[in-house]
Amino acid sequence: MDRPRITIFDTTLRDGEQSPGCSMNVQEKLRLAQQLDRLGVDVIEAGFPIASDGDFEAVQGIAASLRRPIIAALARACTGDVDRAWQALQGAAHPRIHVFLATSDIHLKYKLRITREKCLEQAREAVRHAKALCADVEFSPEDATRTDVAFLCQVVEAVIAAGATTVNIPDTVGYSMPEEYGSLIRTLRERVAGIDKVTISTHCHNDLGLAVANSLAGVQAGARQVECAINGIGERAGNASLEEIVMAMRVRPDRYPYETAIAGEHLYPSSQMLAEITRVPVQPNKAIIGRNAFAHEAGIHQDGMLKNPLTYEIMTPQSVGVPDSRLVLGKHSGRHALALRCEQLGHQFERRELDEIYRRFVVLADRIKKVQDSHLLELIQDVSSGNVSSSDVASSQSKKFPPAAATLHFPRVVSAAAGANANDSHPAHISGSAGQASVSIPFTDHHSEQEDYLWGV
Repeated sequence: MDRPRITIFDTTLRDGEQSPGCSMNVQEKLRLAQQLDRLGVDVIEAGFPIASDGDFEAVQGIAASLRRPIIAALARACTGDVDRAWQALQGAAHPRIHVFLATSDIHLKYKLRITREKCLEQAREAVRHAKALCADVEFSPEDATRTDVAFLCQVVEAVIAAGATTVNIPDTVGYSMPEEYGSLIRTLRERVAGIDKVTISTHCHNDLGLAVANSLAGVQAGARQVECAINGIGERAGNASLEEIVMAMRVRPDRYPYETAIAGEHLYPSSQMLAEITRVPVQPNKAIIGRNAFAHEAGIHQDGMLKNPLTYEIMTPQSVGVPDSRLVLGKHSGRHALALRCEQLGHQFERRELDEIYRRFVVLADRIKKVQDSHLLELIQDVSSGNVSSSDVASSQSKKFPPAAATLHFPRVVSAAAGANANDSHPAHISGSAGQASVSIPFTDHHSEQEDYLWGV
């Protein structure tokens, strides 16, 4: 059975750029847009043309240069904004005007200072005007999740009648809970006339850390477009993370049986390019693309990884464009990982020699957090010469060493039964010995596996 196709609408260049410190010039936007094209996003929201001449030029340049994806430009629900957006989109092969207007009572009263009736009329007229210029029109009722549901249904029905082809339901301030957001999408599908003729979209913010969860709940409830951003950047706490949404669907097709056109191997390069352009680093523990996402320090985890990567990784690093997993040598590491790194550095030891290196390694790692190759080579030399006691190991922290931390890259041998992509790496899809990694540990082990496990391997 064919799985439903989810349209990936990337707003890194528009909402993402609104993150403090993440502004981009025209050339940087064009460069990132080309990478988003390689990534396979369906819709690139290139900017807000009325906002500045730079935004106008960026939208115009992207529209003229990229021919595959839809290029969207944002506009407030007024004639001047819509006209400016259309002017910037003139060279696009697949243009879209994205009109928005706040609909919640709190926004109508304090920000716009208009009535519901005026809001309804303004939304309808703006969409009608946009439709006269462009066949593809999206409408977003800003702050939809805090809008009176009956009024929201009324607005959505009106813009569909006026010609909107996509209706986006923004959780603008990240207020909604997943079950609540999913229920709102279902309610719109049940109550709004003509809703079956348009695409329902999600646009969720991360103020409570639920942007991805809400987006996925919306998809389960019938939304078929997801608005998201690379690295989850965006206003305040950010947008739903593109890489997390895509990989959640690929790793858990049993729960999310949907397809996207995203080329997974371009996720990490896209993340790195964005970080380089904005000079805003990705948090180390960021899901999918953080530097620790495929790094392992704990001895028990490293032991499992050396025996079979499926023990602690639910997707392959290559499936998202990361070169390989890393075993990081630190105070939680075990003898198996230490032995492998010693072998990679050209040294093999009997069990007693390795035990002595390991004891000194643990003392050092407890003090300096990450043990680098230079540290390890000194420990090996000291043990081999027999001229340093364990208490002297700590003194090595005062020496100058190169900055690169010691990490282990280990061979993977995945059987044909396991497959090569992230979908097949989930344990539910693998049986028997599929996915085993074969690594030779260069010492004679006189201890049982259970004893190794209890000691932290």
